[in-house]
Formats: sequence, C-alpha cells, structure tokens
Amino acid sequence: MELLSAFFNWDSFVKVWPLLRQGLWMTAWLALLIVPLAIAFGLALALAQRQHRRWLNRTLMLAVDVLRAFPPLVLLILIFYGLPFLGVEMSEVQAVVLALVLNGGSYFSEIFRAGLNAVPAGQTEAARSTGLSAWQSLVHVVLPQGVRNVLPDLTSNTLELVKQTSIASAVALQELLRSAQIGQGLVYNPTPIIAAALIYFVLLWPLVRWISGLQKSRGVPFAALARR
Repeated sequence: MELLSAFFNWDSFVKVWPLLRQGLWMTAWLALLIVPLAIAFGLALALAQRQHRRWLNRTLMLAVDVLRAFPPLVLLILIFYGLPFLGVEMSEVQAVVLALVLNGGSYFSEIFRAGLNAVPAGQTEAARSTGLSAWQSLVHVVLPQGVRNVLPDLTSNTLELVKQTSIASAVALQELLRSAQIGQGLVYNPTPIIAAALIYFVLLWPLVRWISGLQKSRGVPFAALARR
C-alpha cells in the first residue's frame, strides 16, 4: 500500500493532470507534424537514388549515413545550440521537428529503398509496355508494391519516431515527458513520471501489437532495416 501511495498517488495525479494533458497534446501535435514530413523526406531520398546518377547516389548515401550515425538527441542539441553560432536561430519546435525529420527520414529512406529494389524489374517493363511513362510506372506500379514489401518496417519506424518526440524535453519544450518532470517537482513524488509512462503505454501498445501481427503475417523480409 505504501509503495502504491509513493509511486501512484491519486491526489498527486489529479493535481498534475492539467500539466500532463497539456504535454500530451504537444506530443500528439509534434507526432502529427513530424511523421508525415519524415516519410515524405525519406521517400524523396529513396526516389532520388533511383535516378542512376553515380555522383548523386553517392552524395545521398553519404548524407543518409551521416544522419543515421547521429543519435537524435545529439542532432537536436547541435541544431538548437549550434546553429545560432552560424547566425541561424530556431524555436524549440522548429529545432525538434528538423532534428527528427532528418533522422527519421534517413531511416525511412533506407526502408523505402529496400522495398523499391525488391520489386522485380519485370513489373516496370510490363507497366511501360501498356503505355505508362517511367514516372507513371513508378507511382502506380512499383511504389505500391515497394511499400507493401516493407509495411511492417515503415510502421515500426513510425512508432519509434513518435517515441522520439520525448527528446524535446532537452530543449525545454513542454511535451509529455517535460510536463511530467515539471509535475514531479510540484508534488515531490514520482507519480507524474509513472503516469506519463502509462499514457505512452496505453497509446502505443495497440500499435505495437498491430506491428507484431504484420511481422508474423509477412515474415518481416526487411526487419534488419528497422530503427536500432
């Protein structure tokens, strides 16, 4: 009973709930902004690497490798605290969005590239023989098949990207984790942190189970490309 009172005190939870709710909305807003931008950025990189220009492919591969090498938190700190020395000022939201779009997009790029490369070349040839242009063949034939090939990995990477929004607390942006930290200072017990963890669990667990179902049904052909 004492353990329950110390780690999940109902009175403390009620007191900090407005803070947690505010942080939850910020986390949701960041996720809704970052995920589509990261997917679009990753897809653009993957499609650009299909132009069969050696110099472009090498440049893009180097850029993707560099972005994947940086931990998201380190990249965020470099952007938020480093760019002002170059005369580039960013708000907390802009820095978080840029850091996670760059990092998350680099992973999406490799996943999309693997999926597109797995589509047999005969599919493109068959599409071209029906009168479709190269671009139409890519958009209407190759891309849908490529996405289906790596759907579990795309979903898994999306889940990881949503969880990565918690690094926004490093620049004092009041998302869910930052709100919980502030709440902990108000009630002097870990209840807000435990509550934030439970909120993450309740929101993301259904998606985790769905991903597991996709992986079992498809055999996860490109699981090695998922975020480490």
